[in-house]
Amino acid sequence: MTEQHDALERAHGVTRRTVLKGVVAGALVLCLHESGQIALAGTASRKYGVDAEPGGAVENPLVFVAIHPDDTVTITVARPEMGQGIRTSMALVVADELEAEWPRLRVVQAPGDQARYGNQDTDGSRSMRHFFGPMRRVGAAARMMLESAAAAHWGVPVSEVHAEAQQLWHRASGRHLSYGDLAQAAAREAVPDPQRVRLKSPEQFRYIGKLSTRAIDGADIVAGRARYGIDTRLEGMLYAVVARPAVLGGRLIDYDARAALAVPGVVRVVEIAAHPLPAQAYPLGGVAVLARNTWAAIKGREALKIRWHDGANASFDSQRFEGQLEQAVRRPAEVVRNDGDALSALQAAPRRIEAEYYLPFLAHASMEPPAATARIVAGHCEVWAPVQDPQGTRDLITGLLGMKESDVTVNVTLLGGAFGRKSLGDFAGEAAVLSKAMGGTPVKVMWTREDDIRHDYYQAVAMERLEAVLGPDGLPLAWLHRSASPTEDATFVAGAEGEDSSEYGMGMINIPYRIPNIRLEIPKVPAYTRIGWFRSVYNIAHGFAIQSFIDELAHAAGRDPREYQLSLLGPDRRIDPRTLSDQWNYGESPRRYPLDTGRWRAVIERATREAGWGRALPKGRGLGLAATYSFMSYAAAVVEVEVDRSGRIAVPRVDIAFDCGPQVNPDRVRAQLEGACIMGLTVAKHGAITFKDGRVQQSNFNDYPLLRLPEAPREIHVHVQQAGFEVPLGGVGEPGMPPIAPAFANAIFAATGQRIRHLPVGESVSRT
Repeated sequence: MTEQHDALERAHGVTRRTVLKGVVAGALVLCLHESGQIALAGTASRKYGVDAEPGGAVENPLVFVAIHPDDTVTITVARPEMGQGIRTSMALVVADELEAEWPRLRVVQAPGDQARYGNQDTDGSRSMRHFFGPMRRVGAAARMMLESAAAAHWGVPVSEVHAEAQQLWHRASGRHLSYGDLAQAAAREAVPDPQRVRLKSPEQFRYIGKLSTRAIDGADIVAGRARYGIDTRLEGMLYAVVARPAVLGGRLIDYDARAALAVPGVVRVVEIAAHPLPAQAYPLGGVAVLARNTWAAIKGREALKIRWHDGANASFDSQRFEGQLEQAVRRPAEVVRNDGDALSALQAAPRRIEAEYYLPFLAHASMEPPAATARIVAGHCEVWAPVQDPQGTRDLITGLLGMKESDVTVNVTLLGGAFGRKSLGDFAGEAAVLSKAMGGTPVKVMWTREDDIRHDYYQAVAMERLEAVLGPDGLPLAWLHRSASPTEDATFVAGAEGEDSSEYGMGMINIPYRIPNIRLEIPKVPAYTRIGWFRSVYNIAHGFAIQSFIDELAHAAGRDPREYQLSLLGPDRRIDPRTLSDQWNYGESPRRYPLDTGRWRAVIERATREAGWGRALPKGRGLGLAATYSFMSYAAAVVEVEVDRSGRIAVPRVDIAFDCGPQVNPDRVRAQLEGACIMGLTVAKHGAITFKDGRVQQSNFNDYPLLRLPEAPREIHVHVQQAGFEVPLGGVGEPGMPPIAPAFANAIFAATGQRIRHLPVGESVSRT
């Protein structure tokens, strides 16, 4: 993974864009394919964002639009839908430029096929900001081809024809035709150069940025007609559950299947080979029980007699590891940013302020546990799975089965939540391996909630140490931050230790505050379990530590936290992130996406104003503030807490101000922020995965609880900053998470005087 990051950061090349067309069953089929040749070192101009990622990554959206003779418009969406609304958002962009009518629109989910659709990996809150331009051009090109076909049909100049509401009009004569009438003729028209297509002005948008667009699959989801991975049913299908090693790197010694095979409904017991560490996306190995139904498979697994060798990670203990992390952040480490001379300023000061903040391992716990179905017919493997990275899953299965890529199809179902877990398709690999073992019989692998909690790719544990010296005005003269956390790279590359540049680039190295002496260090700490992507990833720990520490500094200086935050930001300015670090800007152009302290200031001012910052509160109530920048968007949260006499915590209200630039689908933006608020409070109050003897100690929602309805905020107010489409789009799915936990912790301090530096908080605190 380190090599992959390095390649991404060095990626160069000239983007080549082509538009392809064809006729399928009498339909106009149009796709826009952005692809770039990648040269690593030695190329003159660096590419970013849509043009940056090597190997046909997210800069290569491949979007199909089909207009059928019956006047139905079908859009094939390349990115998986997991609740973020991408099916609707992508469809409405194309429909707007195409002048399609929303009720006549249909959406088809693309299977995993990078060569055809470009990279489909749905991570990093990038889908809409990378797809918005290409999707517009696809819709506009299709509209222009229809206009050309109408002009030829009527024998008039194309300048006299225009499209409106899925009709082609010749105003001078009053003639009009439907899109379906001209679908075949339009397919024979020359395809416009995608860089010269005639795009609408924002004032002409019918769907983009509007609140009234109906979710494309909302009715099916509400009515229970939507099909998730767990819903797949095939004739003759067997159900499988797998006994996996409890310790990462553990291996099977032997097993006795006789009792399992005696369970009614159990058909067979199959060993799955383990893959040597690092784990990557491979199945963990173990013993699978296949049965006629899930319950029989579960009972058969319970009856197995298995002996394991736990391997090198058998002694891993998360409590002891916390002590290792403490020692790591108390010693000098690799310097990743060094402005001025923070060490001298800290050593010379008569008093310094110090704090350490801890965030434990976290599990994703999406409502739909991993599940996948596979069958092999005539040498072709077909898989149905709720995966975020369809091509990565296809590559995994191709390797596991020794097949050609063309012999593997990955059908992407709806994802019942994911948050990064389903970027890695180990569970789909299990289904494919088991179908092969059963001679091609369809096999559905089911993960129980216990499997999900105990065999996750976890959000990394983190220890953050901050030190500061304050000047006469109460603002920091010196700032030292050490962040000790296992890297996600360790899941892919043996021996990888400590955060890499993309990870410490998430909210740590790119702080924009006016501090003359800043020193940031990254200790090298190992990983003893699978580390994966979690919603907002390393921004969570960095945001919790930095925003909590700023609140501590404000109180040490005797200043209001809101006023202190704004003073730290200083005058409004646009900072080139390369002046802070040339390592990472979420893979985006620093010129296109500078750090804008004016936008940062504005969300703080908006959130505090809407929350009534400074109002008198009764004893036991407090307001906490935090503001973060992540995935090209700015978020500020004010959390109000109420702590009763017994110390029990309630959250009457949360205000979150958000600036992601223009919003394509405002309803979904608000929904994502509301969900981020709930998930952020879950992390703050409950989230903790612990290990003893290498084993995860939690198993289900009884000991890994999520925020329940009585604990949820009574009110969540989302305040989205308005911006025109001349501003580039930011991310939406993840940026709402990082400010929630520190705002919650700061509110507890305001209400009780108790500092929260160790998460999770739990349901109650002591009240002073």
